Amino acid sequence: MAECWDDPLRFVRIAYPWGEPGELVDEPGPDEHQAEFLRALGAEVRRRDFDGRAPVMPVLMAETSGHGVGKTVLGAWLVNWIMSTRPHSTGTVTAGTYQQLESRTWSAIQRWTRLCITAEWFDVRASGVFCKISPADWKVIPQTCKEENAQAFAGQHALRSTSWYLFDEASEVPDKIWDVAYGGMTDGEPMMFAWGQPIRNTGRFYEACFGRESSRWNHRRVDSRTSRFTNKPLIDQWIGDYGEDSDFVRVRVLGLPPSASELQYIDGERVKEASRRTVEPLVDEPVVAGFDVSGGGAAWNVIRFRRGPDARSIPPVRISGQDGRDRAVLIAKCAEIMREGAGGRPVKAMFVDSAFGSPIVERLHTLGFHNVHEVSFGGKSPDHTKENMRAHMWARMKDWLLVGGIPEDRDGLSLQLTRPGYHINRSNRLVLEAKVDMVKRGEASPDDADALALTFAQPVGPDRKQEEPLRSGWTFGDRSGGGWMV
Repeated sequence: MAECWDDPLRFVRIAYPWGEPGELVDEPGPDEHQAEFLRALGAEVRRRDFDGRAPVMPVLMAETSGHGVGKTVLGAWLVNWIMSTRPHSTGTVTAGTYQQLESRTWSAIQRWTRLCITAEWFDVRASGVFCKISPADWKVIPQTCKEENAQAFAGQHALRSTSWYLFDEASEVPDKIWDVAYGGMTDGEPMMFAWGQPIRNTGRFYEACFGRESSRWNHRRVDSRTSRFTNKPLIDQWIGDYGEDSDFVRVRVLGLPPSASELQYIDGERVKEASRRTVEPLVDEPVVAGFDVSGGGAAWNVIRFRRGPDARSIPPVRISGQDGRDRAVLIAKCAEIMREGAGGRPVKAMFVDSAFGSPIVERLHTLGFHNVHEVSFGGKSPDHTKENMRAHMWARMKDWLLVGGIPEDRDGLSLQLTRPGYHINRSNRLVLEAKVDMVKRGEASPDDADALALTFAQPVGPDRKQEEPLRSGWTFGDRSGGGWMV
């Protein structure tokens, strides 16, 4: 391991059981892009020639790429290399979202550490990887990158070793986290690694790879079409659907930043402000429900509620795809909501995704609930500038987010709202990235976001008989006055 101190490529080739029976039986080792990164890293280390005492300039390495080129696995190898060759090194790993950090980045680190030749040196936990002989100062830990968690990245130093940071899907890591992390690179042999798809053309990651800081970083770009790991037929489909000059292909395939400010249809700042905004609906605002029906599997059946600007007060109903295979369960829950209301108020209208929800709507009509409406995501948009009904609803929701309020759950609804990409087609119409395409590129199905979008399917006017909350024993009588619209 000491001999691999300045040769991470050699480390990767000898530290894992390539080609041996087990998980890596069919794996020959790193591909050429990964090997080139590791060779460049070794050259950076040799150039600084850290002597264990005098601090050196930070090693700063970044990579932009399209989807599926093996960046997360490369990160796991770097974790093992630093931990195995640098006693008393201290590192922090983060990713653009908690979901990415937990299910991909940290999961890969745990897996490859167990496969590593030095596995017995370390305790591998959900909370970190710790050297058994000195766990307090020879470790790497995962941290979420919420802005309010920025101070967790401060105070990390390794005077006689390496203090280091790894940012996966770095374009989504807030600038404040970057700024605090830079403070941990003032002594020893500091390192920072950042990579991901460049979904924004602003921010610290963009600056490191394409902007004013790029001269200080050793950075590179990987086209997904040149990696042995990627799904070439899917990439060809993307290029055919979106066009090679589209922002979608620029980011997801070529590893280039979008021409627009962000690839996402809904920007993160808009969502963040909506999660912090205090809202108060008018007294006669109706409750509207949106029901995104799952086809089973990992997707969820989600019912979300909105009352004017308020999509926060009434908690959603979420039923797993497995439990929802019995449609009677979903019908019973919808009937209960339409009969008893939500948040102490009647539900004026429920809009249901017709892809899997058509039989549910039909049964609810039979039961007498005629204020339940079927909506086809792929149906014709009432707005000629939108390709289909889903794009129309998301466009209305995007505008509403400037005044509306949503829960502060960055890794739930808030995260899903920022995940779909978009493009303008040859007919100059907005096309929102389809669920199936999102799942193909590794994103979770945006079930909560689609459920909220369904509440914008049609305008729903106030009902003067719904000005008061539901009360036990309450009966509606003839009342004068009411809302501004009847």
